Amino acid sequence: MSENVIPLHKNTPPPADAGTVTTLTVVADPEPARLVPLWVRSGRAVRAAVTHETTRTAARTVARHGLYTLNGGRIVARRAWDGRTGARYERFMRAAEAAGNLEAAEEWEDRLQRFREARHRRRMDLLHSPVDAAKGIGVGVGMGIGALVALGIVMAVHNHDVGDVITPLAATIEFIALLVRIVQIVWGPALTVGPFLALLALWSVGRKQQAAPAWAMPAGVRNAEGEPITPSIVVKALRDLGVPALRRAIQEMGDAGASMLGPIRIAGCGVEVDVTLPSGVATNEVQGKRRKLAENLTRHEHEVFITIPEAARTVRLWIADSGALDEPIGPSPLVTDASLTADYVKGKAPWGQDLRGDAAALSVYQRHLLITGLSNQGKTAALRALALWLALDRRVQFWLGDLKGVGDWAMFDGLAARLIQGPTDEHVIQVTEMVEDAVEEMNRRIQAPPGTDFPPLIVIVDEAQVAFMCPVKGDDKRPYGGSSSTSRYFMAARKIHNQGRAVNVLLWQGTQDPTDQNLPKLVREGAHTRASLALGTESQARMALGDKAVDGGAAPNLLRPGLDKGTLVVASDGIDIPKGQSSITVRTHYISTDDAKVIADRAKALRDGVTTLHTVDRSEERDPLADIAAVVGDAVRVRTQDVLKRLATLAPDAYGKWSFLDLKRVLAGTGAEPYKSDGVMVIGRDRLTRALTNRDTDSSASASH
Repeated sequence: MSENVIPLHKNTPPPADAGTVTTLTVVADPEPARLVPLWVRSGRAVRAAVTHETTRTAARTVARHGLYTLNGGRIVARRAWDGRTGARYERFMRAAEAAGNLEAAEEWEDRLQRFREARHRRRMDLLHSPVDAAKGIGVGVGMGIGALVALGIVMAVHNHDVGDVITPLAATIEFIALLVRIVQIVWGPALTVGPFLALLALWSVGRKQQAAPAWAMPAGVRNAEGEPITPSIVVKALRDLGVPALRRAIQEMGDAGASMLGPIRIAGCGVEVDVTLPSGVATNEVQGKRRKLAENLTRHEHEVFITIPEAARTVRLWIADSGALDEPIGPSPLVTDASLTADYVKGKAPWGQDLRGDAAALSVYQRHLLITGLSNQGKTAALRALALWLALDRRVQFWLGDLKGVGDWAMFDGLAARLIQGPTDEHVIQVTEMVEDAVEEMNRRIQAPPGTDFPPLIVIVDEAQVAFMCPVKGDDKRPYGGSSSTSRYFMAARKIHNQGRAVNVLLWQGTQDPTDQNLPKLVREGAHTRASLALGTESQARMALGDKAVDGGAAPNLLRPGLDKGTLVVASDGIDIPKGQSSITVRTHYISTDDAKVIADRAKALRDGVTTLHTVDRSEERDPLADIAAVVGDAVRVRTQDVLKRLATLAPDAYGKWSFLDLKRVLAGTGAEPYKSDGVMVIGRDRLTRALTNRDTDSSASASH
C-alpha cells in the first residue's frame, strides 16, 4: 500500500543548529469495496430460490400431480380403446410371437377372431335396435297407463268417488314433474363440478399406477429402496439387463411384456416369480447377470436368487423384501423344546429355515455328510446342531475327532464313545486310527448274519482338512494325509463312503476353504449330503456342491462372508428341495456352546452312561474286567448283549469278536457273573465294583507278602 507524504513547510535549508525535523505522514483510506450490481444480486437470489430444496420439492409435487392426471387420462383412454377394439389381443399375439411361443400366438389369434365376430353381431343388432326400442317404449307406456287407470277404477269403486279414477295417473305425472325439477336444479352445478370430478378420477387412476417420471416422484420412491415387486418392475429389470435378444423381444412385446411372467407369489420374506424367456435367450445369460438384475430390482445382490425350474427356457426369481435377510431367525427347537426327541430312521433334524421362512429339516438316515466353507462362517455350529439332535436318539453312537481342539465339541464328553480334540500331528494319527477302526467295525457288520440290526455309528471329523494335509508317515512308510491310494485317512474315508451306509456306519466331515489338496475329489463326491457356507470362488462352490448344483443356480460363492454367517447352500435328497431345483439355501439356527451343553446333558440322561475314550493306545494290554466296568458305567445293570456291543466299540481289536461265552468266561469266579433280571441276562454294576475291589485287595495283599 503506497503512502502519500505531505510536507507542511517550505523546502528551505535547515539552520545549523537544527535538530530533528518532524514530518507528518498521512495514509489515505483504502479504496471502498466495489458494489455488486443489482442485476447480479437479483440473479443470485433467484437462483438460490429456484434451487432451494423446498422449491424443488414443490415443483416436483406440482409436476407429479399434473402428470398423474394427464397420464391417468391416457391410461383410461387406452383401457377404453382396448375394450372397444382388438388392440389387446393383437398386443398379446405380438408378444407371443416375440417370445417364440407360436401356440400362444395362435390362441390369441383365435380369441381375436371370436371378439371381432361378437362385435360384428352387436353392430348389426344396433341397426334394428331403434325400431325395437320405440316399440318397446310404446308398449311399456301403454301398459303403464292402463295399469294406473285400472288401479284408479279400483280406488273409485272402493271410495265411491269417480274422481279417484285418475288419481294414480295424476300422482305419477306429478312425480315425473318433480324429477324434472330436481334435474333442472342439479344440472347447472353438475355441469360445473362434473369436469373437476372427471379430472379427480383421472388423477386417482394415474396416482394408483404411479404414472409419473421418476424425477417427479417423492424421495422415498425415487430411491426405490424396498420398492414392491410388480410385473412392470420385473419386466423393466429384465429389459435393462444387457442381454440384446431379451431387450429386443421385450421392446417388441410392448405393454404385453408381462406375459413372460407367471404369478408373483408371496414366498416367505420375499416373492417368487417364474420368467419364461423369449426364444434366443438362454437361462445362463440371466443367471450370469444376477448383480445387475438385483440392482435393477432395487435390491442388493444377496437378496435375489435365480434358479432353474423344470420348465424349459424358464428361470425362477426369488426376491427378498429389502433388508429381510439381515434379520436373525428364531432359536432352534432343540433349545426351546426340552421334550424334543430324535429318530435316526424316520426323523428329520430341525436345522433352520429356507428363504421362504419355512422350516428346513434334514434327514441323516444312511447319508454321509460334508459341510464346507470359509473359516469362521458357522461350519462347526451347523455340524454340531445335527449331532446334538441325533444324540437325542439313544441308539446312536458317536466317534468324534475335533482337529481344531478349542472345546467346540467338549459337551460330547460322556456322550461320544471316542472324543479326540487337538490340532497336532499326534491328534491326526489318533483320528485316522479312529476312522480305520470304523472301517473294521463296518467290515464286521457286513460279515454278520443277514438281518442283524446294528446301532447307527456316526464318525464325525471336524476340520478334516488338517487330516488331509498331514505330512506324517507311519512305520509302514504310508502317509496319514494326502489323496493317493497310500494315504491312510483318505483310504479309510473312501471305504466308509463305499459301503458304510448299508450297515449304518456314517462319516460326517467338516472342512474349510476347500481345494483339491485339502478335500480330494473322490471324498467330497462320496457324501450324500453336501452343504456349503460362504466361499470365495465359483470353482470352490463346484468342489463343495458339485457341477449339477452350481449349474442349477447354487452359488455359495455369492454369500457374504461374515454377514451371511450360518447360511448354507444344501444339495441333498434328505431335505425338501423345490421341484426342479438342485439345491436349497438354508439359514441355520445358531446353538451357543452353553445351550449345546444343556442339550447334550438331556441326551446323556437318555443313555445308561458312556465312557468316553480320549486317546487310543493299541499297544496297551487290555483289562477285561475293568473294561466291562467302564462300559457299564453308572447304570445299575446292563444287558449282556449291550455290554458286548460297547466292548466292541471300545476296543474292536480285543473285543470285536467276543460272544456271550467269552464274557461269561472272563467273569466266572469273580462274583460279577451274568444273571437274569426281568427275563434277560444282565451284568450288575455293584457286583462288578465288588469284584474289582476284591481283586485290588488281593493284589495288595500278595504284594505285601
